[in-house]
Amino acid sequence: MKIAWFCIPAHGHTNPTLGLVRRLTEVGHRIWYFSFEEFRQKIEDAGAYFVSCDGYDFEMEDKGNADRVGKDKVYATELLVSSTLALDEMTSRMIKEIVPDLIVSDSVAFWGKLAAMKHHIPYVSSTTTFAFNRYSARYMQESAWDIVRMLLALPRIDKQLKRLREKGYPVKSLLDIVQNDNETNTIVYTSKYFQPCSETFSDHYRFIGPSIRPVSRPIEKTSDRLIYISMGTVNQNREFYRNCIHALGQTGWQVIISMGTNPERYDDLPENIRIYESVDQMAVLSLADAFITHCGMNSASEGLYFRVPLVLFPQTPEQNAVAKRVEELGAGVRLRSISGEDILQALRMVLLEPGYKENAVKISESFHSCGGAEEARSFLEEIAG
Repeated sequence: MKIAWFCIPAHGHTNPTLGLVRRLTEVGHRIWYFSFEEFRQKIEDAGAYFVSCDGYDFEMEDKGNADRVGKDKVYATELLVSSTLALDEMTSRMIKEIVPDLIVSDSVAFWGKLAAMKHHIPYVSSTTTFAFNRYSARYMQESAWDIVRMLLALPRIDKQLKRLREKGYPVKSLLDIVQNDNETNTIVYTSKYFQPCSETFSDHYRFIGPSIRPVSRPIEKTSDRLIYISMGTVNQNREFYRNCIHALGQTGWQVIISMGTNPERYDDLPENIRIYESVDQMAVLSLADAFITHCGMNSASEGLYFRVPLVLFPQTPEQNAVAKRVEELGAGVRLRSISGEDILQALRMVLLEPGYKENAVKISESFHSCGGAEEARSFLEEIAG
């Protein structure tokens, strides 16, 4: 089986796919993975052929701004159209050379879906967030103002779609591109239990569970309680970090903070707190008792996989959907504010009230019972015929 695989330039969308890519190449399937130079090494390490999407005229500089894609539909449409048209000649040429049996693309790497439509190749969506339909979409709480802005933007969106039609892409509306229906073959990297409204999705959706990397750099637990704090790679909320340090420095707990690219220095740290730019998150979570998280789908899933109750501090609508689901299932508590008092109160709740741990265990068990990369392999082989 030959697969053309498309992804956006984001670690949170690339990393979950690599275990499946590795499994597929191990059994002899060939994958051409269309991505960006920053991700070349990890893609090639998984056994795929890397196809560079760098160096094309995307018409927009910040093509990697995944957060804005989630918030601004006009920006997202302009980005998907400019990306598709910039890559059109290259992807068309490569598809004619590869003659893939299947195209797999990230659920927001719409140029992959469009390529499948244009070249009449079976398509599979790779969904690293929750799957969204008209039922589960209520988790992405859009305000009335968001809807008004969307309506005002429709003429600009139609203008962009016309550019696609002129290049041979059979697109009638934005929904043709961005919305998968119950006939769309889809791999979702979570469990049916964790997925909101999972009963409303057809058998074309396979919930294979999160992709969990093995521990590569073990750490030592030095206290009876280990608190892990990570807000993703680009969070700059310095007051939040300062409040965490001040409040948790007065406890006897071991505290590990993964700071990302935050440039601020924190001198005179309490002895129980360690700050890193990055850590082996699997190693930390395998020992952690509580996790303060921004609720990125991967981070939340990794914490829950290791049966860790969560303190929820979402920053985007997508992250808020994850936080809402964790709350519903009783495996975490939302941070009321970034005051030291509220941070401590939330942590004490998830540490001392056993229900949070018990519910995290339920979600973990649902992840462990999924079919993982092996189920996804069988699914793709079945679609490719």
